[in-house]
Amino acid sequence: MKLIDDIKEKVLANGLKVFVLPMKKYNKAIAVYSTKYGSIDSEFVLPYTGEKLKVPEGIAHFLEHKMFDMEYGNAFDKFAEYGAESNAFTSYNNTTYYFSTTSNFFESLKVLLDFVETPYFTEESVEKEKGIITQELRMYEDDPEWQVYLNLLKSLYHNFPVRIDIGGTVESIQKINTELLYKCYETFYHPSNMVLFIIGPIEPKEVLEFVGQHEEQRKLGAQSEIKRIYPEEPETVFQKEVKIYHSVTQPLMLLGFKDVDLGYDGEKLLKKDVIISILLDIMFGKSSETFEKLYEEGLIDDRFGFSFEAYKDYGFCSIGGNTKDPERLAQEIIKSIRKIKAEGLKKEDFEIMKRKFIGDFIQSLNSLDFIAHSFVSYYHRGINMFDFSRVLYELEFDDVMNYLEGFFNEDRMSISMVLPRK
Repeated sequence: MKLIDDIKEKVLANGLKVFVLPMKKYNKAIAVYSTKYGSIDSEFVLPYTGEKLKVPEGIAHFLEHKMFDMEYGNAFDKFAEYGAESNAFTSYNNTTYYFSTTSNFFESLKVLLDFVETPYFTEESVEKEKGIITQELRMYEDDPEWQVYLNLLKSLYHNFPVRIDIGGTVESIQKINTELLYKCYETFYHPSNMVLFIIGPIEPKEVLEFVGQHEEQRKLGAQSEIKRIYPEEPETVFQKEVKIYHSVTQPLMLLGFKDVDLGYDGEKLLKKDVIISILLDIMFGKSSETFEKLYEEGLIDDRFGFSFEAYKDYGFCSIGGNTKDPERLAQEIIKSIRKIKAEGLKKEDFEIMKRKFIGDFIQSLNSLDFIAHSFVSYYHRGINMFDFSRVLYELEFDDVMNYLEGFFNEDRMSISMVLPRK
């Protein structure tokens, strides 16, 4: 694939990995600066002292909010001056900052590098942020779609921190202070733990020289690998079912399976991700018998969906959506899975879905945003996103069948429902 040949990469002396992909036919450039640090990383060993530290839940998200603060004001305003759009997000696994622009690219890139590399926290601003994030958390408490999802994770997991809201809790964020923010920053925002990806109508040599000179001024050496500490997590689910009542006119239901095939990343993880995603699409996609049956019976609508999250230390799938009868929808999904496991898949369905996935991936490469954010997300899992199509081409029918029985195990299944208040 030509994109693979065009991408230029460089590991700087301080450990920062830089990737540049020139796309001359576009007038927009995107830069994504990301650290492998997410909400699940609440316990770790400080690399520079060897001290074990457990920090309040939600601190990664809190830190993301505070990074835009600079002595001169707010980095958002500086991006606006150059006509660039910027934003950031925290996930369970990483924190990412990015901008897109059609002009003043190097000026905007300098703003991105400067503010992500310059922590500036004051006690006053930290206290103010607690109020802002408290409002954000309350807002998510009122979001039934987030609640049905979060409660599914709380049901699937006993101890693993993916069961905790990315933003933490109202109680946990009150424990955050400047000292803890700086310790987290110094640990996880070291360039050795970060990646910079740039795409657009740019000259790779020029960009790599610019970034290299900028990073050289920091005079930082490489850092040893960060030791992250996660609690022991049994293979069983915490509870089989959870129901809450909310201000909704129609119930929501998500059914999930917990993945216990863990401990690896890279291409092996990518292959599993592809296999489970294909299985879900064959079983519940819009062209499946199950979807058609449930749709005709009025149990689902176009909001019905499914997803699979594949990571080294955890994984799960979710299936469901809005429904008039959550109990029956859950039972119909379970019946469908049992039937497919008993009868097996049709090889022609696998081949059709394989071609669909390859076509969708190729089409998605027309989007700079998709490439930029997917590349970084996969990179943090030790995966080159451009291996996706090759892994798909090489995938055999038996590979998929081998996962059908083991993954969809009802002993590792939970159901989450949000019901209208009585």
